[in-house]
Amino acid sequence: MPHTPAQAFHAAHDREIESLAEFDQVLAEHRTLAHYRVQAVDLTDRTDALLSVACEGAVFLGCPMDPGAAAALRTAGALVFPPVPGVPFDPYRGFVYTPEELFAHLEEGYDATPDARTYAWFQLTKADGDVFASMLRAIHDDAVSDALDELLAGAPVVGVMGGHAMARGTDAYAGAARLGRELTRAGFTVATGGGPGAMEAANLGAYAAPFGDTMLDEALQLLAKAPSFAPSVTDWARAAFEVRGRWPGGGASVGIPTWFYGHEPPNAFAAHIAKYFANATREDGLLARCTAGVVFLPGAAGTVQEVFDNATPNYYESRGEPTPMVLVDRAHWTERLPAWPLLRSLARGRSMEARIALVDGIEEAPEALKRLRA
Repeated sequence: MPHTPAQAFHAAHDREIESLAEFDQVLAEHRTLAHYRVQAVDLTDRTDALLSVACEGAVFLGCPMDPGAAAALRTAGALVFPPVPGVPFDPYRGFVYTPEELFAHLEEGYDATPDARTYAWFQLTKADGDVFASMLRAIHDDAVSDALDELLAGAPVVGVMGGHAMARGTDAYAGAARLGRELTRAGFTVATGGGPGAMEAANLGAYAAPFGDTMLDEALQLLAKAPSFAPSVTDWARAAFEVRGRWPGGGASVGIPTWFYGHEPPNAFAAHIAKYFANATREDGLLARCTAGVVFLPGAAGTVQEVFDNATPNYYESRGEPTPMVLVDRAHWTERLPAWPLLRSLARGRSMEARIALVDGIEEAPEALKRLRA
């Protein structure tokens, strides 16, 4: 019987190998690599294993290995895409990033980190017309999307959107952090745009969720000594890692930033960071994965764009039933940037009408989200 699309999807993911431990387990249990996909696994110490099993139809993506083994695999019917030298990122990566990975070498200053070096590479290549560079960016972003799908499969994800300008030490920042904490404690996975400001605050709140309430108050005081990533990303990031070091093992959340806005660093409080080169892919993917709804905090053009990027599939029901949308701060969304009247007009008479809400304060957002999901 042929696979359904869903069965084919799961079968494909069952045949992905993304770590050396998984590689060893597959060989021990199945004694074949035929039709498997091996992503960015260092196989330099597995030459004998590679030469001893069937590999027809296998694909090796960026796996370091002995040149003789690579030649033998190709002869046996496998496709071998070698690692790409000279770039500061792995386009074939099998997992999303961690803060420790992106901020490695922060002690030498932010410019020494993989995050900053990847942005510098992007700046050099994004407009030079080199199809090889654009291909690497596309492969990388597709690999990140694949890893993000695997990470979030089945999770109830609530997005928290808001501007990057929200400074540490402000009441608004503290409120966004408490929102992230409450959503996490309620069993949701918090997802943000992964950058500074409101995004960092929501990821911080998720990080604080397992601790007593006083932890967040103390963390907010520590972070306030570096209110913004300007003028020094290094000082801003070090303050975050100071909090993480004082309270290790915080709650998990997701950040989905982009090197397109490379002047905005990712924040260190999201346990899982899916960072993209293509901002359009990142924006659509972030909102599409917010299966349990989105809370929109006050923001500027980027947040307004996200409101209507989210409203469009809800309007057409192109992703199924409309998901909840909660806009926070009545004055902001009806006077300063009056997105709410247009959103309400769009929703009138459609299924999404029962899935939108406007609240005055951030403390009202969790209850509004709960009501819209009922």
